[in-house]
Amino acid sequence: MKREDEKINVWGARVHNLKNIDVEIPRGSLTVITGLSGSGKSSLAFDTIFAEGQRRYIETFSAYARNFLGGLERPDVDKITGLSPVISIEQKTTNKNPRSTVGTTTEIYDFLRLLYARAGTAYSYVTGEKMVKYTEEEVINMILTAYSGKRIFILAPLVRNRKGHYRELFENMRKKGYLYVRVDEEIKEIASGMKLDRYKNHNIEVVIDKLQVRDKDDERLRKSVETAMRQGDGLMMIMDKDSGEAKYYSKRLMCPTSGIAYGDPAPNKFSFNSPEGACPRCKGLGVVNLVDQSKIIPDDSLSIYEGGIVPLGKYKNQMIFWQVGALLEENELSLKTPIKDLPEDVLSDILYGRIEKVKIRKEVVHTSSDYFVEYDGLVKYIQQAIEDESNKEAQKWAEQFLTECKCPECHGGRLNKESLSYKVWNKNISEVADLDIKDLDQWLTDAEAHLDSKNKRIAEEILKEIRSRIHFILDVGLDYLSLNRQSVSLSGGESQRIRLATQIGSQLVNVLYILDEPSIGLHQRDNEKLIKSLKDLRDMGNTVIVVEHDRDMMLSADYIVDIGPGAGRKGGKVVFQGTPKQMLKQDTVTSEYLNGRREIQLPDHRRVGNGKSLCIHGASGNNLKNVDVEFPLGKLIVVTGVSGSGKSTLVNETLQPILSKHFYRSLKEPMPYESIEGIENIDKVVNVDQSPIGRTPRSNPATYTGVFSDIRSLFVNLPEAKIRGYKPGRFSFNVKGGRCEACGGNGYKTIEMNFLPDVMVPCEVCHGKRYNRETLEVRYKGKSIADVLDMTVNQAVEFFENVPDILRKIKTIQDVGLGYIKLGQPSTTLSGGECQRMKLATELSKRDTGKTMFILDEPTTGLHFEDIRILMSVLQKLVDRGNTVVIIEHNLDVIKLADYIIDMGPEGGRGGGQVMAVGTPEEVAESGKGFTSRFIKEELERVR
Repeated sequence: MKREDEKINVWGARVHNLKNIDVEIPRGSLTVITGLSGSGKSSLAFDTIFAEGQRRYIETFSAYARNFLGGLERPDVDKITGLSPVISIEQKTTNKNPRSTVGTTTEIYDFLRLLYARAGTAYSYVTGEKMVKYTEEEVINMILTAYSGKRIFILAPLVRNRKGHYRELFENMRKKGYLYVRVDEEIKEIASGMKLDRYKNHNIEVVIDKLQVRDKDDERLRKSVETAMRQGDGLMMIMDKDSGEAKYYSKRLMCPTSGIAYGDPAPNKFSFNSPEGACPRCKGLGVVNLVDQSKIIPDDSLSIYEGGIVPLGKYKNQMIFWQVGALLEENELSLKTPIKDLPEDVLSDILYGRIEKVKIRKEVVHTSSDYFVEYDGLVKYIQQAIEDESNKEAQKWAEQFLTECKCPECHGGRLNKESLSYKVWNKNISEVADLDIKDLDQWLTDAEAHLDSKNKRIAEEILKEIRSRIHFILDVGLDYLSLNRQSVSLSGGESQRIRLATQIGSQLVNVLYILDEPSIGLHQRDNEKLIKSLKDLRDMGNTVIVVEHDRDMMLSADYIVDIGPGAGRKGGKVVFQGTPKQMLKQDTVTSEYLNGRREIQLPDHRRVGNGKSLCIHGASGNNLKNVDVEFPLGKLIVVTGVSGSGKSTLVNETLQPILSKHFYRSLKEPMPYESIEGIENIDKVVNVDQSPIGRTPRSNPATYTGVFSDIRSLFVNLPEAKIRGYKPGRFSFNVKGGRCEACGGNGYKTIEMNFLPDVMVPCEVCHGKRYNRETLEVRYKGKSIADVLDMTVNQAVEFFENVPDILRKIKTIQDVGLGYIKLGQPSTTLSGGECQRMKLATELSKRDTGKTMFILDEPTTGLHFEDIRILMSVLQKLVDRGNTVVIIEHNLDVIKLADYIIDMGPEGGRGGGQVMAVGTPEEVAESGKGFTSRFIKEELERVR
């Protein structure tokens, strides 16, 4: 047996559904905690071990600091020994800020900024020439060489291309003793009261000295150059008196031809989150919302009178129509002319306004003379509505006419033109951040070889830091991402693996890492890389605990803890702890799937479908290579392929938005595609994703599935409720009447903790029941409404077995394997997989037409083998009714059950975006194309 301090011991854990369990985890090992969904894995890993680690960390603060933090509640556990500092890497904490990117999360972009600030070469954004920078000594030597024996003017620039009369400036210069200035390339004597045309742009330089260049005048030249640099703020000019040609010299970075100067480069100049670096037009986001003419005029065969311009609607006797009508009359047109017959310039005036006033005839406005009025155009009116923060309704109305497009100024580069003019080996920082991480690794090697010896020495340490971080990202299988990729667009598994790469990069030792299903969204090929990364983390001297269902991960672990035997109330016990070898000899649900005693059975035959199909032609969003894809209807279709190969782009960004727009007039624009056919063969689309089913703790499974309304109706019809005259609102915890007013029907009170997460404490009046005493006195079969909300679905199915309306809805929740969830459990506490199955249950309880398309993105997230079997049997029922189910999935247990597979590949990122193979699992396995076919073949052979 190991020494006590070499183990993490947990005694008497009772958090959530854990049944007073004792667990022992070896330190310095890779331990997998597994078990059915809802069996208590996360309760043990996160709510017990991690929560206690965090609490102990806060205990080390002074009593004064803890005052502000509030005591973190001790998890319900007798004792935990052997804990190291704990870091948890969960899936849910993705950043929704559009300014957060892969580069900023991994800190690689911060090092790139440093590289560009210290070793970048500046080029002029006007002429494209390399910028130059001289010391005063170099300037004097260049003047002596270039202008030897010539007569020259030494000038200091004061005004560059700006409007104004500059009377005070000339007066100021005269007082300083200067006699001449050069205004717009003409030398003039400064006269008293001298001023310029204030409405024109001017260039003004003051003449510091006139001299003939000779070696012996060195001292005078030196003083004049020094004065010119001081007056011109580091910039001066030399003008040849005979030819009139002027040349710039600068202490700062300067374009030798146009004379524009840059400030000294600092790292924040390359940050799109800082005012110094961000593009002034899009504020560093790379995209702007512009008014889209095609949304304003969807049908140009209509006239303005008939409502051809959507924001205006049909003709009304209003000022805006009089203005537009007057504009058209000037061009011998009318409001009844079809829009397609209007000349381009007239339409432009209607949309964007014009400078001259519009003349409205006196007959129209009923005045004694013609009426002249300003007309700013429709687009400006829409933009004003968007900028008006106070009127949310108007903002929402105006947003329907907008399209998000690349910023016209920085072209998506996010930085201002000066920052984008710095290059390292012919690429600016934005182009480098757009490279896939794999290509970026290669570019760094090439760039280092092309740096000169001075810059190579400067960049050496920076490049070393960037490289080490890049290699960790490559190790977790994310080579297809680019640094500019927004964190919002990453899947849960991707963002988790990025944070894992950041942690491996930090090189900490003696830390306890707890990960929540890192293999989500990973193709089998990349899974091996992930397992290696976790082993590297362990080999540095850390303990790694992984909550996981993946077969390969379990078999590669040093130690396994299996929680079970069931889920919810029926779980919470340790059914096994030991090594994977010992596990295979056990007879728990998990071990039977691992050793092959239990299997998810292959179907007897693959469905032939209904003969109809939905076809997308020329899909080219993100990395898709102009692909044509056919989705045969009435089948279970699985879209698979390595991570980043274009599955989500094809299904979530192209197929689903096309259908949502068609059926529900959704505002989300699909990615570029040429055409779609067969849309008439389906009548609705349902996207069953893993997003939360409710954002507040007031939402729960009973309210989401609609069964709560039926339960309330049942209580209203009870004799006791009728005597008291109760209505359905009496049994709602969201409205006054029946709820506990002390907590507003929440069941708990929120205590604000200033800058920390709020703490919830049960309400001292209702003790968490949510209702007042009178409401709770109405009982059905001895149970109050609060007792019903506290039942699990399994208990409720028995309790309501004689109430068909309620039974139908809760039976489907039980059928999808969520029998252990309480009816009143806050939605915020459900996992992603549970939310997804809750949505499926809601859809199943509706009566469908058999022509629906269901879209699921990685539904096996968070699911055990047994749960996958239940989920797939539910989906098979949907398909048996004639519906089509499209699943994006890497899990071989799902892939082998498909009727039709679409395999994307061959690689991720730029190397993907093609359809590798289509057909039944057997056909794809035999094709030998792409990486997936090999794994499907092995799986089919293993099962058979």
